[in-house]
Amino acid sequence: MNNASMRLQSIRQRIADACAAAGREAGEITLLAVSKRQDAEKISALNRLGLTAFGENQLQEALRKQRQLESLALEWHFIGTIQSNKTRAIAEHFQWVQSVDRQRVLERLANQRPAALGPLNILLQVNIDREPQKAGADPRAVPQLAAMAAGLANVRLRGLMAIPRLTCDRDQQRESFHRVRLIYEELLGAGYEIDTLSMGMSADLEAAVEAGSTMVRIGTDLFGPREP
Repeated sequence: MNNASMRLQSIRQRIADACAAAGREAGEITLLAVSKRQDAEKISALNRLGLTAFGENQLQEALRKQRQLESLALEWHFIGTIQSNKTRAIAEHFQWVQSVDRQRVLERLANQRPAALGPLNILLQVNIDREPQKAGADPRAVPQLAAMAAGLANVRLRGLMAIPRLTCDRDQQRESFHRVRLIYEELLGAGYEIDTLSMGMSADLEAAVEAGSTMVRIGTDLFGPREP
């Protein structure tokens, strides 16, 4: 068994164990491989092991790898901070955008998404702990952004994404993820047809799964060390 296979098996086992502890099925969780600063061959190797969803946060790097891997049936997620002058390329080359946090970006993505590609899947990024150094909408602004997304053509609101404060304290992890889940449930209660709660990374996926995450984003623990 090679290193990629061993790392993937380890992550899948962690997800399975977290689901068992939470009374959930492992099949409820999508594994998003965060491939930033990883080369195309590593992505191809994981694809051969069954992974199809890959997340990138640097546009030009992502576009280069998409060209290199265009023969593969991959699903590309943009997960980085979005600059207004990059929205057209993002709208044209990704299937998902997980980091929508303001009105201008949302409108530009909708207007610039080619209709022939079908709706662009959107997650609203929530700055759940209101950390000034992080992107993401204030939790109080999420209902307004959701209403706007629901009224736009060429995009489909799928749910929420969050990156809580970095901590090893499991109770603090649970508390932050629980607050994201409450916002998600409020949107469901308001009638939005959403199905994705993207939260949890290598250090906190267990707490995220316990809180109801449907997608975890794993980078180094899956690929190994990143290129400098």
